[in-house]
Amino acid sequence: MIIICPKCARKHKVNLDIIKVHIDSGKNISATCRSCKYKFPVLMDQIIDSPAVEEEYRAQARKICVTLSKGGVGKTTTCVNLGAGLALAGYKVLLVDTDTQGQSSYILGKKPKAGLTELLTKELTPEECVVQARKNLWILGGGKSLAGVKRIIDRKSFGAEWTLSTAMKPLERQYDFILLDTSPGWDQLIVNVLFYATEVLVPVALEVMPLHGLSEFMKSLGSIQTYRKEISLKYIVPTFLDTRIKGPQALYSELKKLYPEYVCSPIRYSESLSEAPSFGKSIFEFAPGSIASVDYRELVKKVSMNDNAFE
Repeated sequence: MIIICPKCARKHKVNLDIIKVHIDSGKNISATCRSCKYKFPVLMDQIIDSPAVEEEYRAQARKICVTLSKGGVGKTTTCVNLGAGLALAGYKVLLVDTDTQGQSSYILGKKPKAGLTELLTKELTPEECVVQARKNLWILGGGKSLAGVKRIIDRKSFGAEWTLSTAMKPLERQYDFILLDTSPGWDQLIVNVLFYATEVLVPVALEVMPLHGLSEFMKSLGSIQTYRKEISLKYIVPTFLDTRIKGPQALYSELKKLYPEYVCSPIRYSESLSEAPSFGKSIFEFAPGSIASVDYRELVKKVSMNDNAFE
């Protein structure tokens, strides 16, 4: 039997016979989540005892797109290291690379023979398109071939914005998190991502132009929300915070004033972040004691809503 934590959505297997003993005695019963330590009352309608219902619950993977129209803000670095951190914390994670550069796979030292292109064109089955990169971490790779896919989507007479959503449906039941890395700019594939994801994470380099790009992106997101209410901005992640100079610190303070409910703890500048991809490693593997590793661990805790994610 399954009980779901209402705070972090973690599943817990329980012995129904034990629960029934307490319920039959007339006592109120509660449970404490082993992941986030949240204590909550147990109601019978929270208990999933049907395989079909449990399978339906598993379909509710959190779908987070990592995006900003401006390039060079740390989108891929953040997407990959967030995914790697969530995997280390025990969550099943799928990284979806929608960028024609295909750098997500490169950062993790993988060269997939197939990926998102083959999934969207239905050349291969979903299982043949996905590559396991680490324990609990899988990749649906991008690359140059996605340029052709964009043209195919553009030529669709109707329903073009749902192309990705339709293709991804068979994979959703297998993961806790689906993270989507996007390319700079604005095209039909990014529109597809925003019609598929339910949460938006925006990395913003602490420079003037990326901040301008954020304001422009907010307008574009508002346009998408006119047609799709399910998607919302959840996280703004300041990147490249150089504590040695005043400029980035001032911009970080300004960002917190503008978007206080969304801004996360910043990712501080670290040479390890630029060196790690050369070795095909995440920051947790390449420099586990670095400040960047510490910062991404905090981001994992924030996104997973689990303060004990690495314990």
